[in-house]
Amino acid sequence: MSSITNSTHSSKAKPITAEQQDYLLNLARQSIEASMAGFEATVERLITHESISKTLSFDAATFVTLKKNHQLRGCIGSLEAHQSLPRDVVKNARAAALYDSRFPPVNDSELGEIDIEISVLSPPERIDFDSTQALFELLQPNLDGVIIKYGTHSATFLPQVWSKLPEKSQFFAHLKRKAGLSDDIETTELEVFRYRVDHFAESKR
Repeated sequence: MSSITNSTHSSKAKPITAEQQDYLLNLARQSIEASMAGFEATVERLITHESISKTLSFDAATFVTLKKNHQLRGCIGSLEAHQSLPRDVVKNARAAALYDSRFPPVNDSELGEIDIEISVLSPPERIDFDSTQALFELLQPNLDGVIIKYGTHSATFLPQVWSKLPEKSQFFAHLKRKAGLSDDIETTELEVFRYRVDHFAESKR
């Protein structure tokens, strides 16, 4: 019988308010701008002294996604919480802009065209399943983010990826390729985890 443990999908005690979302999005943009100018310490001081950051002092795992003209321009994140939410956003925003190996670093001329989205992840939960069909029945498109592991290979898709890959077989085929796995690796050979996200983005300028 297929089952999943700890199916609470709770990432934190309280939802992130609109004011806190704006703060985190502004912090992400300031992190990118300061990092491009070589002034990372400026953002570190904001995290330390900004009063609203104290309401977000819990540890959290985040992904920061950058888009330009609605196309992916960078995405870096953490799968497990290991530092405060603001600090994780700062780190991942900087990395998404400058160190995503799929893209050249963001430059000054395009920074104004970049839109920022932040996803705050719940703790990953392992899914136990005995067939591909059983796994697919447990997953909820547009709600579940998915992590796969196979030996030293691993990859994840945020829940937002379902909008581009709505078929579960297609979703997993692309996820296996992202992990560097061949198509002949059976889904039943994978370790699979799921999580939920709270995600929010900058208002269109």
